[in-house]
Amino acid sequence: MNDLSITIAPETENDAQAIERLHERTFGPGRFVLSAYRLREHVDPLLELSFTARIGTLLVGSVRQLPVCVGETKALLLGPLTVEPPFRKRGIGEALLARALAEAKAKGHRLVLLVGDVAYYSRVGFKQVAKGRVTMPGPVDYSRLLVADLVDGAFDGVSGAIRPDWDLARR
Repeated sequence: MNDLSITIAPETENDAQAIERLHERTFGPGRFVLSAYRLREHVDPLLELSFTARIGTLLVGSVRQLPVCVGETKALLLGPLTVEPPFRKRGIGEALLARALAEAKAKGHRLVLLVGDVAYYSRVGFKQVAKGRVTMPGPVDYSRLLVADLVDGAFDGVSGAIRPDWDLARR
């Protein structure tokens, strides 16, 4: 990570305000109309599967995961993954992503979805969801809807609308 001493740790409730400011700086106000944000309006992230990156006490990155269902299949929705612009291209996003996926798998989750850049996320096993197989609320660029099986074949036969998983949701 280019000689930066980065600490990756589970998100805590005390991190919420700093993470919201990070999202505000990196994604702007338009983020609220996106499909993934519409799902996030109704469900809090799973803190044990969401992580922060810090240099000393400075929050420089964050990744969150929240419980969803695709049809009747339980899954996680990863995102947003963000890093402060001056600290990008130093491996912080990759470290956050690796930790989030490893913890999800260790805790028995089988499937992770996200909306993002296939070139970036394919490096860790994400692939495009076939058009028409899954729907999301609100506007979404379906060419950016990606899935990763944490267990071989976990996405086989899965289809339907992505919605909050109220069994795991804290709201």
